[in-house]
Amino acid sequence: MRSKALALTFVVGCSTWSLAGSPMELGAMVRASGGQPRPIAVRAGRLIDVKNGQVLENVVILIRGERIEVVGRDVAIPADAEVIDLSRHTVLPGLMDMHTHLTGDPSFGYSDHRLHEWPGYAALIGAKNARRTLLAGFTTVRNVGADEWADVALRDAIRNGIVPGPRMYVSAHAIGITGGHCDTNGYRPDAWPEPGIERGIANGVDEAIKAVRYQIKYGADVIKICATGGVLSAGDAVGVPQLTFEEIRAIVQTAAMAERRVAAHAHGTEGIKTAIRAGVASIEHGSMLDEEAIRLMKEHGTYLVPTLMAFESVVAGARSGKLAPWSAKKALEIEPHARRSIQMAIRAGVNIAFGTDAGVFPHGENADEFRLLVQAGMTPIEAIQSATVHAARLLGVENELGTIEPGKLADLIAVRGDPRQDITRLKQVDFVMKGGIVYKRDGVEVPFVPMR
Repeated sequence: MRSKALALTFVVGCSTWSLAGSPMELGAMVRASGGQPRPIAVRAGRLIDVKNGQVLENVVILIRGERIEVVGRDVAIPADAEVIDLSRHTVLPGLMDMHTHLTGDPSFGYSDHRLHEWPGYAALIGAKNARRTLLAGFTTVRNVGADEWADVALRDAIRNGIVPGPRMYVSAHAIGITGGHCDTNGYRPDAWPEPGIERGIANGVDEAIKAVRYQIKYGADVIKICATGGVLSAGDAVGVPQLTFEEIRAIVQTAAMAERRVAAHAHGTEGIKTAIRAGVASIEHGSMLDEEAIRLMKEHGTYLVPTLMAFESVVAGARSGKLAPWSAKKALEIEPHARRSIQMAIRAGVNIAFGTDAGVFPHGENADEFRLLVQAGMTPIEAIQSATVHAARLLGVENELGTIEPGKLADLIAVRGDPRQDITRLKQVDFVMKGGIVYKRDGVEVPFVPMR
């Protein structure tokens, strides 16, 4: 069996061997062959135990297939194992971003791109962005809003080994009211057909329920709602409530019946409180928190996903003239409130999960959010926990992801130096493994071989 696995690994990854001088770069996986994968032993100089914030030194992580088998200092390495030497690195669980838009791209501006892009274009953009995100060390993302079911298609292409990318939990179309942040506003009414529940536009409890069921029918893993106005949308004030309590409660209950959780885009104070009381799992942005909102979040166990990079990006766009005038005005109004809100939430001990709103700014730069979280008052280890163990809990996948433990999926990254001392180290990831497959080593991308 050993020689068969070696031969098959060579056929799948011959170009990779040449690159690294080692017969292992694709994680020694032989999924296409039906044979048994060779075990992988990762030697970690330092390993961050994100559960308790401690660092273990000189640890071996033994991996079989896509899962971790053993973690410890005195692990016996099988004779046929491939050994990855990360003895000069700090090893962490794969990072998780809870607010991305992989099928969106700010390269060509925010205004009228929908009028120029063909159906399917968004999924192709998504493939580019998914690769960049994975190579930046983010092995799991929650994608909260996309047109044309493009995020569903991208998720499935990644899952089936057609393109490289992070593990995706997708919402398909975000749900909101006619003329609200989730709608497409500012165009002539004959520019395209008026959207309905198929595109997430719902008015009233009955339509809200139908919109949830429709998104789930066609592949949504999570439900995203627009509880208030937003920065980049036309025709609405950034903080005004949009969905009612009854509508949000119906959405939460309908989603729960299908074992889905709800993420609520919410800037304004009243919209935030309404969404929390209605039972959403997370508040996205949370720009205008007050003491009551923070108390409610702690009582309900609601997570805050701050997306500080998005605020920094839109303010820069407003000052440079890249945003539409109405968006620029809203960006400059809301950013100071958002900065104070995250500081209040950190001091109060609100559950915080890492999220960036990547797509508002270029993908692959997600790790700069750590810098902003630390500036807002988090310790480096707390910031790391927000992107690992806490993100996994928000998703409800803490038994599979978020820590480096036996039985969990083998999602690992490695950086030089100690990110506890310098959080910006996480912007320079040297090694990326997702599900036992290596996608980056020694700072170099491993050639991807489609599995189909």
